[in-house]
Amino acid sequence: MRRRDLLKLGAVAAVGVPSAAAATQVTTQATGDAAATPPAPGALSGKTARETILLDADWRFHHGDIPFPKVRGDSPTYDSTKAGAAGGAAAIKYDDSGWRALDLPHDFVVEGPFDPDENPAQGYRPKGQAWYRKTFTLPAADRGKQLELRFDGVAVNATVWVNGDVVAHSHSAYSAITVDLTANAHYGDTPNVVAVRVDADPIEGWWYEGGGIYRHVWLVKRPPVHLVADGVYAHPRRREDGRWVVPVEASVGSIAETAKQATVDVVLLDPEGRPAGQARVSGTVNALETTVLRAEILVDAPRLWSVDQPALYKVRTRVAADGQDADELVTPAGFRTQRFDPAKGFFLNDKPLKIQGVCIHQDHAGLGVAMPDSIIEFRLRRLKELGCNAIRSSHNAPTPALLDAADRLGFLVMDENRVFNVSPDYTRMLSWLVRRDRNHPSVILWSVFNEEPLQGTEAGYQMVRRMAKIVKDLDDTRPVTAAINNGMFNPVNVTQAVDVVGFNYQIKEYDRFHAAHPNLPLTSSEDTSAVMTRGEWVTDMKRNVLAAYDDEFRPWGATHRAAWKAIAERPYLAGAFVWTGFDYRGEPQPFTWPTASSSFGIMDLCGFEKTAFYIHQSQWVRDRPVLHLVPHWNWAGREGQPIKVMAFTNCDTVALRLNGKLISEQKNDLYEGLTWQVPYAPGRLEAVGMTGGKVVARASVETTDAPVALRLTPDRSPLAGDGRDAAPIRVEAVDAKGRPVPTAQTPVQFAIEGGRIIGLGNGDANSHEPEKGDRRSLYNGLAQVIVQTTAGAAGPLVVTARAEGLKPATARIAVRPG
Repeated sequence: MRRRDLLKLGAVAAVGVPSAAAATQVTTQATGDAAATPPAPGALSGKTARETILLDADWRFHHGDIPFPKVRGDSPTYDSTKAGAAGGAAAIKYDDSGWRALDLPHDFVVEGPFDPDENPAQGYRPKGQAWYRKTFTLPAADRGKQLELRFDGVAVNATVWVNGDVVAHSHSAYSAITVDLTANAHYGDTPNVVAVRVDADPIEGWWYEGGGIYRHVWLVKRPPVHLVADGVYAHPRRREDGRWVVPVEASVGSIAETAKQATVDVVLLDPEGRPAGQARVSGTVNALETTVLRAEILVDAPRLWSVDQPALYKVRTRVAADGQDADELVTPAGFRTQRFDPAKGFFLNDKPLKIQGVCIHQDHAGLGVAMPDSIIEFRLRRLKELGCNAIRSSHNAPTPALLDAADRLGFLVMDENRVFNVSPDYTRMLSWLVRRDRNHPSVILWSVFNEEPLQGTEAGYQMVRRMAKIVKDLDDTRPVTAAINNGMFNPVNVTQAVDVVGFNYQIKEYDRFHAAHPNLPLTSSEDTSAVMTRGEWVTDMKRNVLAAYDDEFRPWGATHRAAWKAIAERPYLAGAFVWTGFDYRGEPQPFTWPTASSSFGIMDLCGFEKTAFYIHQSQWVRDRPVLHLVPHWNWAGREGQPIKVMAFTNCDTVALRLNGKLISEQKNDLYEGLTWQVPYAPGRLEAVGMTGGKVVARASVETTDAPVALRLTPDRSPLAGDGRDAAPIRVEAVDAKGRPVPTAQTPVQFAIEGGRIIGLGNGDANSHEPEKGDRRSLYNGLAQVIVQTTAGAAGPLVVTARAEGLKPATARIAVRPG
């Protein structure tokens, strides 16, 4: 091997820091001819030069396309073809002063009207084109740094210009756009101009995708020798001897004029931020090239990451050359093992764990796809309360904020590729997905497709072989799967090319396939597709509403109860991903206009509970008693008529009483729940749950009086005064005794001080009220207003709600310095 090749491979040094649980001798391992003496524990070299700047603020926006000027004449034609000579709205000197000023993330489609002539699968919203522009300056001190502009997501197609040059074309709403600004940046007083043309008309999915720059935009400044984007891979592994190793791959790039000797220092930080191990490695990086340097950190008895106790470590990687300030990247790390057993299902840290998952889209009431990070975390906290432990990012790369939250909160993630295609453009997207996400302990599966027509063919098999190879070359610690809905018994099919077989809606085929292929791990990658409308108790096809008793489901699916029973009773099935955790815009099945969103969700578009929430909570929660009654008990005019009453619980038995009189006591059926037919009488209907002969839970519904006041309940307080933090506020109408009135449909108007309203919703799939502004009606007793802080604001955020004939309500949310 030539010396140059050896240096590119990199020297390896590893140090194990004794753990508190078991002190061990510190060891050093080195290979190659450039090994360096490891630093003292916790030591790092140089100051940190990397800056990561959020560029979400102060964009200019124009809704609609702006044609490029027609070029006429020989000299203008010649000039227009040169670098920096873009015309029209992409031009450096274009006057955008009349455009709307806004902050990102932004979804311009959700701001528009509903139109019955538009695509129902996309929520009957007009889409079209739009332009964004941003101007910023760079100090002269940035000259010589590596500069990168990153768009986390633009829906759907985009062209990006910087300083009059086309720098990127994107054909996916879900992959990042990364632009190297280093060569054409302006410094000092000369501004840099970014222009983005967005075309939202193409579709990648059969659900609402919105339009615009709907994820974050970042400017990253790095020193000349630096860690490239997604350039650190440090996912812990357990060795055969029981010890743990964190193998570190650091991709080091250089824009220097000559070759440089780079030194990489890596420190593993425990959940409290204390050093738990470290390593150093050195190697040569040639000008305008990238070198991968490898090292290992040995760790004894680390704290394990799990869904119940997500102990999250960090890997801090720094690279420096020739005494320059160091570039630094911090990546998440979780010590955990996983395996899919063909006979016994999924194991996390060698313990069996049923995957209790949901499929989700990036879509929320009032916001469309442009969701602040705090709203993403709110949705995951709602899923945690449900008892959910897994998420499928259907059917695309998730936003980074979702994986960060999944790491912190303890969710397993099936990370899914969008387009089934092995052409270079799309395999690059698959590679990007794996490189970006492979450090997250939450990710347990790579899914390469969903329900593709070629899945039962030789062509599909060959495509999956190639995609699986791409994944395994980048990360061999997690299995590859695919969401398959037919063709699995064909002589050649994709089940022969994946590590874990994922089935969509195949309850009748589980046992047959397992018997035919007992050595193939199997999970349900998507199931259920039951439909219900929150707060509705009679299916009325003329009103486009569906009863919430879990009796309605699509022809390919099953009820929530039947679908989970099929999973729970089969040990060989790893688990399930229910379609879906939340309602989402588009796919209004079984309805068409005026229904503009789906009814598949366990929760509605706001995150308000449907009956499905209590069904799954009773089946999935094991650490506390769960008991809930449906429906409400406001049935004026139906006195004496039987009302279907259901209880969902994890208790042994439930006794039901109406106004103190026992109706009956039933033994619980964990899968089906309990059902009574109760002649209606106003008053209090109470359920008492018992386990082991002791009362452990109570639930009740009461007949309320007419509403007299509004009530506002913020999700949390305080909020950060950074202009980004956001929180939903629950809006209810209550009677004189403070009881929520579940039948209220009251229009409400909102006012805010110390912040801004960024969205409104109520979970009504048939409502065409604007989702922006200051008004929203309650739907079956509930509405939601989403508020956001303003940067630098001092004092509380105050929201007031008013409705005709009702006492107004005020919510005060503390705001801490951003």
